Amino acid sequence: MINKLFTCFIISLLAGNLSAQLPNKDIDVLHYRCSIAVNDSNNIIKGNAEITLQWVNTAGRLKLDLAEKSANGKGMLVSAVTHNGSTLAFTQQGGQLFIENGGKSGEQQTYAIAYEGEPADGLVIGTNKNGRRTFFSDNWPNRGHNWIPCNDHTSDKATVEFLVTAPEHYEVVCNGLMVEESNLEQHTKLTHWKEEVPIAPKVFALGVAEFAVNYWGNVNCIPVSGWVYPEDREQGFKDYKLAKEILQWYITQVGPYAYEKLANIQSKTMFGGVENAGAIFYAEKSVGSPGVESLIAHEIGHQWFGDAASETDWPHLWLSEGFAIYMTHLYIEQKYGTDSLKASMAKDRVTVIKLSQKRNTPVVDTTGILNPMGLLNANSYQKGGWVLHMLRRQLGDSAFWKAVRNYYATYMNKNASTENLQHFFEEASGQRLDSFFRQWLYTPGQPKLTVTWKYNAAKQSIAVTVEQQQAQPFRFPLKLQFNAAGKVFTPTLNITGKTYTTEIPVTFQPLQMIVDPDVDLLFE
Repeated sequence: MINKLFTCFIISLLAGNLSAQLPNKDIDVLHYRCSIAVNDSNNIIKGNAEITLQWVNTAGRLKLDLAEKSANGKGMLVSAVTHNGSTLAFTQQGGQLFIENGGKSGEQQTYAIAYEGEPADGLVIGTNKNGRRTFFSDNWPNRGHNWIPCNDHTSDKATVEFLVTAPEHYEVVCNGLMVEESNLEQHTKLTHWKEEVPIAPKVFALGVAEFAVNYWGNVNCIPVSGWVYPEDREQGFKDYKLAKEILQWYITQVGPYAYEKLANIQSKTMFGGVENAGAIFYAEKSVGSPGVESLIAHEIGHQWFGDAASETDWPHLWLSEGFAIYMTHLYIEQKYGTDSLKASMAKDRVTVIKLSQKRNTPVVDTTGILNPMGLLNANSYQKGGWVLHMLRRQLGDSAFWKAVRNYYATYMNKNASTENLQHFFEEASGQRLDSFFRQWLYTPGQPKLTVTWKYNAAKQSIAVTVEQQQAQPFRFPLKLQFNAAGKVFTPTLNITGKTYTTEIPVTFQPLQMIVDPDVDLLFE
């Protein structure tokens, strides 16, 4: 979601404490049909949501996530709930809507919910950097329930359609393909978008603004377009058009694109970018930014990792953010060379170390279940990317890409855990990876090393000692490079304990030692 270019946002985000809804495991939402009316007179929206669901467990009443109206006047007020033409009793409390109607396991039912109010969050209504009025969804991770009744969790995917009534001077963009655009009375317009692929509420997209729109053609039958503020038309189209070649790279490297289109949209968002399925929102200031290519590659990467193959729950967020970070590095590597990858990994390593000095938590952090915003840190992003990098180096490119492609093919439009990913890397490599996954993903921190060496002229050898300074020793390969007058010797040591000593024969007297010359290990 957040590209490294915009990591300054993380500082303010971590100061907050946004609590997440626990998944409602009694239901599986199949489809949302959301009618939303917006206007220029005030920030109140009028909604009618038709929700089709299947009961997973028999229950006496239905519970959905929806923020109620609060003392400050913001929030949603439900006026009616109906089912099969009958009016149902309901209550709103604690960010949830309770409907007095249940169902039996396996049954499918559709409920219609009429409501209105000013969103406290989730749908950002205001003015853009040019002073023009805009409406942008900002649902990640669990903020969609501030303006849509839903099961607001990454694990519950459903198809969705938006029927948006807005003043006619706006363009409207959402997930999926446009079904209808019709002028109505009183200078309003109805725009209907429909997404046929199941997605989680965190990546629902609604953008209402004055846009300049450009269609750049298809990539593997997927239409690619740009939606930017009219004032940024020239630079914005130039920047966002990079999406075409990036999309093709991901399709070639990973597998089929899951959605019907790829719209690239300049927007108001609290993040650097939001990976809405098929309708990516980029921050206003992304246009003209020197890091815009990496940002676009990061958010497009999420279409595979995070959107199509989603994490089962928030502690596994690295399956989204770590993949987006590392896939961006791999795209940049193939375009600009290996040195660019080394530079990115070295920079990410510094970021990971800084976090570990302040926050001693593992990548798979179960404390983040109720506060996913707190997981927006270097563990989920840069360390997650480092785990993938070390897997690639340990297993080789062939096994690495085989595992990634098989993982994606299996969990496309589904949900996966860290354990699920481990299975595919073991299957592709023929190796047991319990130790690797346990130490890098379930253990806080990383190796902190003291490496010393001494040349013995009589024996023509180097005595090397590697000491791990952290409490819990790791197991890892460590490459060293010894240099002297154009001569290079690069042994790899297999470190297995707190202290490792060895004597290595050499054919020359080294003058310099470099630890991890190819930037393949996460360590201090």
